[in-house]
Amino acid sequence: MPIRFDHKPGLVVYLTAGDPSLQATREIAIAAIDAGASVIELGVPFSDPLGDGPIIQRASERALARGTRLRDVLSVAREIRTARPEAGLILFTYLNPILRYGLAHFADDAKAAGADGVLVIDLIVEEAGEYLGEMNRVGLAPIFLAAPTSPDSRLQAIAEHSKGFVYAISRVGITGTQQSVTADAAALVTRIRRWSGPAGTGLPVAVGFGISNAEHFAQVGEFADAAVIGSAIVELIERSAPETAPDAVARFIKGLRLPHEALAR
Repeated sequence: MPIRFDHKPGLVVYLTAGDPSLQATREIAIAAIDAGASVIELGVPFSDPLGDGPIIQRASERALARGTRLRDVLSVAREIRTARPEAGLILFTYLNPILRYGLAHFADDAKAAGADGVLVIDLIVEEAGEYLGEMNRVGLAPIFLAAPTSPDSRLQAIAEHSKGFVYAISRVGITGTQQSVTADAAALVTRIRRWSGPAGTGLPVAVGFGISNAEHFAQVGEFADAAVIGSAIVELIERSAPETAPDAVARFIKGLRLPHEALAR
């Protein structure tokens, strides 16, 4: 199923699978979709998440301590897809778990689980030939990160090889909440649209890394198609009891659009 952002800006919600439990991840994902998330980004916990800040690092550590593995994440993905067949669903992972699992095996099982696409955070497009071949073979959307420091040649390659959407990093560094959306984010989206806009691939652009509140969400909506929120939601889950986390996440998501919609009226 193609990834769609029917409401602008669209919302991509990141969850670390297995934190606080696999069952809780399923329930939180369903609550997030029902509250307005366009896409669930289901994170595979990893022991050395170099691109993630302390909030998601802690979530990965908790999930790994409970024994969460890639096969478990695929099982949760299947359950989410069964429960909400129209929602966007992508897998967020580092390369090492895929290599240990087997690239072709992973591609087959991710497709069978109902994923729409995969984002491998530490795989650059220039080194992704075999990976792209497997994604194309099974019909999964490869999604790449585009950074403010990326040269135009890389942005062009990312736009041409991505499917689903292009993930624009709002700032250089690791994931985590921030005080404001940087001007670098808007400038980066403008650069990406040279190749992903109507004259190019036509892919939407989502902005992530540090988007954490309704003000950020509205700001991103002025220049991008969607916002990715991860650390703010993972931290909310960390502070909540497992049984109350789905409702807490749903309230947070519903609150993102209220100021924006009020201004639009």
